[in-house]
Amino acid sequence: MKHLSILVPDEQTNMSTIACIVGAYQIFSEANNYLVRNFKKAIFKIELVGATKNNFLNNNLLTIKHQAAINEIHKTNLIIIPASLIRSYETASKNNKLLIDWVANQYKKDAEIASICAGSFMLASTGILSGKTCSTHWAMSENFRELFPDVNLQTDQLITDENGIYTNGGAYSFLNLLMYLVEKFYNRQTAIHCAKYFQIDLDRNLQAEFSIFNGHKKHSDDEILTAQKFLEQNYRDKISIEKLSSDLNIGRRNFDRRFIKATGFTPLDYLQRVKIEVAKKMFETTRKTVNETMYEVGYNDAKAFRDVFSRVTGLSPLKYKSKYNKEG
Repeated sequence: MKHLSILVPDEQTNMSTIACIVGAYQIFSEANNYLVRNFKKAIFKIELVGATKNNFLNNNLLTIKHQAAINEIHKTNLIIIPASLIRSYETASKNNKLLIDWVANQYKKDAEIASICAGSFMLASTGILSGKTCSTHWAMSENFRELFPDVNLQTDQLITDENGIYTNGGAYSFLNLLMYLVEKFYNRQTAIHCAKYFQIDLDRNLQAEFSIFNGHKKHSDDEILTAQKFLEQNYRDKISIEKLSSDLNIGRRNFDRRFIKATGFTPLDYLQRVKIEVAKKMFETTRKTVNETMYEVGYNDAKAFRDVFSRVTGLSPLKYKSKYNKEG
């Protein structure tokens, strides 16, 4: 039988931490029970694991008592890191540093690691995400990029899977990651059972439709900051990126390089995301048609608008409007 460790930080926690721990324990327990009811062996021994034997999670409303301390778990196969308030190794509490070091050591022993929402900060603090892809809650992306510039952050993705490391986007989308893991470590049929039992959409794979684009501006490149503001203020106009870079006295190739370094996007992609963010707000709050909205944000080609909107949000303009318009 394999071993599953669900981490229980005893400090720097919030209600999301508790939700992740309880949700993971409940879903994997049901996956085991489903196999046993069908005369098969359970896959995982599931344990809540803390830094020490004596300290427990207590947020003055709910308390979680873990079942084992890390010094009792010499080898585990899968570690689930819940969301927490940990943001870096330097700011982690003493016990959470012990957990971070233990996760890094277990990964060297071939354990696979899954982080939920802001648990990606704790995972990145181990150093094992360097050069790899991950996701986190879209609202925390700017802070994450500042702290871990060597990690390829993909906040459009609900789930990432690379070299035995799994991450997911924000809030209760962790349920989709758990379904993904159940299918990977058990089988499709068990995942379908759990999805029906807990009423989870099994095939959702993007968090893009929920994100709110807010261009990264906490950088020290003043010319690029000027360019960002120009794009955000003039998105309705026909903008030449070539002319913009020339007006700032920066060669086009160097302009693109600096823009990507500062914001994580090319100038064109940044402009497109500004347009789509405005379009999303119009779909949510007005009666404007798709075509009217398209013209409002500076598009003249309906197909181009649909393609960019779908790429950024994961939904067509019409589906987004139908889903999120309050009057609809």
